[in-house]
Amino acid sequence: MSIVFFATGLFLVFILAYLVSYDRKNIRYKAILSMLAVQIVLTFALLNTKAGIFIIGFISKMFNKLIELGIQGVDFVFGGLENKEMSSFFLDVLLPIIFISILIGILNYFKILPIIIKYVGMALSKINGMGKLENYIALSSAILGQSEVFLTTKKQIGLVSQTRLYTLCTSAMSAVSIAIVGAYMTMIEPKYVVIAIMLNILSALIIANIVNPYEIKDEEDLLIVEEEHKMSFFQMIGESIMDGLKVAIIVAAMLVGFIALINLIDYVFTLIFHVSFQTILGYIFAPIAFLMGIPWDEAVKAGSIMATKLVTNEFVAMLNFKDMAGTLSEKTVGIVSVFLVSFANFSSIGIITGAVKALDEKQGDVVAKFGLKLLYGSTLASMLSGTIMGLFL
Repeated sequence: MSIVFFATGLFLVFILAYLVSYDRKNIRYKAILSMLAVQIVLTFALLNTKAGIFIIGFISKMFNKLIELGIQGVDFVFGGLENKEMSSFFLDVLLPIIFISILIGILNYFKILPIIIKYVGMALSKINGMGKLENYIALSSAILGQSEVFLTTKKQIGLVSQTRLYTLCTSAMSAVSIAIVGAYMTMIEPKYVVIAIMLNILSALIIANIVNPYEIKDEEDLLIVEEEHKMSFFQMIGESIMDGLKVAIIVAAMLVGFIALINLIDYVFTLIFHVSFQTILGYIFAPIAFLMGIPWDEAVKAGSIMATKLVTNEFVAMLNFKDMAGTLSEKTVGIVSVFLVSFANFSSIGIITGAVKALDEKQGDVVAKFGLKLLYGSTLASMLSGTIMGLFL
């Protein structure tokens, strides 16, 4: 039965992508099949082999420990303000992002992350035949985040074509920043977070390959990574701390605004139509959730969470999902969890547009024009990752 739903979900995603493809003759089906095969093998290995289970367990324990160490710093500063009977989301989930941001800064400072990205990107390029820049952005976005990643390639942003720019932005919106992975793991099962991050890298490239196919000439296949201004080790620590704090505050502000807005809309809809807005969204997304492999009796609940992520952000959706996950089957929990781990939502259109516009105003205007198509592609990438997850549950 899982294989049937997998095939159905795969067909749905590919058809939805194919419908908006601007140049169907140049779709590289061999590359798509290769990347899809890698995703299936990788997911199977992570869930069903001793090595895969060990890797997921190790990463989960590592982030749990990092969160625990981060909370020790929070306790030292805010210990007297904490409600001991109840966990504070801002203090216990968001502020530890600062500590993880420091570690990312250290790994970048000593060139450890750049080396990993470079060689994994080269391997990916051999599999999918896409450009060096495309694979670099796909991998880097999963570590640096959707806006920061463009800073490292700012010399090329103004030079790439509109078609290539779409692929780069789709990868950025389909990824998440590793700095907030620990926060995700406090709301959904860590193994699904790990698998989603890996799947989304290829899912974004697969969807972009269908929606936005193109050929790259050898002379265009360049990767010019901007070297950061060399600062001292402790300057870097200070910058990383401030970056982490900015992320925590921005996420907190978005949660306050979006949750209040959703509650207001729910209140108005319930008052007028006697049904909540999120329930209506659930019914709209239910067929999609069902075709991805979610049982029909859980499709409305799952669809509601998926839609919430789309119209608000993944944090709001994860918080809602955390409350209902215990009432759902393992298959539904796995598919929805993987779907949620990405930046594919309406607010990300503005974030990515602003990031590109800050580097090149003309290219920023181009991104703004295909903003909705960008959201469409990245959402399909999330659907593809969720569908693959459902094959093994």
